[in-house]
Amino acid sequence: MSVFDTLIDIVKIRGACFVTLIDPDNKNEDLIASQVERANCSEVDAIFVGGSLMMDGKANDRVKIIKELSNVPVILFPGGVNQISPDYDAILFLSLLSGRNPHYLIGEQVISAPIIKDLRLEPIPTGYILLDGGAVTSVEFMSGTRPIPMEKKDIVASHALAGQYLGMKSIYLEAGSGAKNHVTEEIIEFVSNFISIPIIVGGGISSPEIASKLVKVGASILVIGTAIEKELDRMFDFAKAIHWKDK
Repeated sequence: MSVFDTLIDIVKIRGACFVTLIDPDNKNEDLIASQVERANCSEVDAIFVGGSLMMDGKANDRVKIIKELSNVPVILFPGGVNQISPDYDAILFLSLLSGRNPHYLIGEQVISAPIIKDLRLEPIPTGYILLDGGAVTSVEFMSGTRPIPMEKKDIVASHALAGQYLGMKSIYLEAGSGAKNHVTEEIIEFVSNFISIPIIVGGGISSPEIASKLVKVGASILVIGTAIEKELDRMFDFAKAIHWKDK
């Protein structure tokens, strides 16, 4: 079974998927190991690995540590083609639909596709939509694109539907790492009623209570990074909130 199908099965059985995000630019290998080990015993369903930059030559070594320790799929959440390596189970094959920069709409994808094929990584075609989370994010700065305002739910939904019609398997609604404001319940519910493919949501999800609300209105996969990076004990609380069908 593919990694993507495994995640969708979890959504069907448990209500939603809990994904934790680990940044390999974090140079504390012990902390990274602790994050993975805690994820293994906290009902995390998958690990996304990614950051906008690779700041030193040891990032791929840290990815190997994550892969060796993890009991769940390790998926690349890429910031660029230079981050691709064989030490992943799958890769989010992202197209930045909300921007108008052709390099991130199709350019990086053309460069990376042969590499992904050669490494036999599972690509998960994903339409990436950046929303305004109240702060300038690394994605916004590095891609040279503007996020969609949160109140423009019709524009968000139209971009998501275009992604579905282009053959994407999922839509990623992103407020940005460490965002002041998470993607709103109103937007998630509106988009989930507009499209028929899974919605991934990340950025600014600061508590299990917020996570619980987002999955109840249509988020299939929640990505939690900053909120648990320094408080690993919160992982299990997030898991309970996200796996709402377990209750």
